[in-house]
Amino acid sequence: QVQLVESGGGSVQAGGSLRLSCAVSGYSSSGRCMGWFRQAPGKEREGVALIAMSRGTAYAESVKGRFTISRDDAYDTLYLQMNSLKPEDTGMYYCAAGPAKSCYSGSWRDGNGMDYWGKGTLLTVSS
Repeated sequence: QVQLVESGGGSVQAGGSLRLSCAVSGYSSSGRCMGWFRQAPGKEREGVALIAMSRGTAYAESVKGRFTISRDDAYDTLYLQMNSLKPEDTGMYYCAAGPAKSCYSGSWRDGNGMDYWGKGTLLTVSS
């Protein structure tokens, strides 16, 4: 059974940092497109960052320069380092995995190319 389990969320003040992790089991992340998505209260889910097998990355404009996505395929783990956090970063953060081609979609931020999802970890950034 495929499972993606996020961890590392919590409450932090604006300007702070956190690192999210996503452990993948029952499924090899190697060769797959992996990404982080988030959903703020009252808003639609949106893509935050994406990483391909080649380690090529894509980011939402709102997090560029502040967030860094990385992966360790040897341990089937995905990470999201978040620095200079802002209140607008508040939301539920989801890890997702999909076929390699999903990392090359111009519409990746809608998440429709991903076929496995975690249950999320909550980030709250206070001002």
